[in-house]
Amino acid sequence: MSMLKGIHHIAIICSDYHKSKHFYTKVLGLEVLRETYREQRNSYKLDLALNARYTIELFSFPSPPERTSGPEACGLRHLAFEVEDVEAVVMRLNEAGIATEPIRIDELTQKKFTFFTDPDNLPLEIYEG
Repeated sequence: MSMLKGIHHIAIICSDYHKSKHFYTKVLGLEVLRETYREQRNSYKLDLALNARYTIELFSFPSPPERTSGPEACGLRHLAFEVEDVEAVVMRLNEAGIATEPIRIDELTQKKFTFFTDPDNLPLEIYEG
């Protein structure tokens, strides 16, 4: 039996807080649970939920270093979201000005998936559930 119960949250540091807040709440549709400005750090912390479950902490810090996304570096590779209909989500993302890679089929599961990026080039995936 594992000592772990589940994944509590994913922390993301962004370079432009307002742009990333718009992306995660208005484009992807995550719900704001709490927004905190931490004056001593000159930093925001935005708690976001997906389907009423606490999922992402979005942070802003003054002048964070850029993420190495390509070529892929060692470490966390990407964040994947489960969706019902990959084509429908791709259409909505494209309509919002978000470029997506071509839809592919997972050779092991035969499920559709594709990738796109957030405003800081963090790789995100949508995967058919």
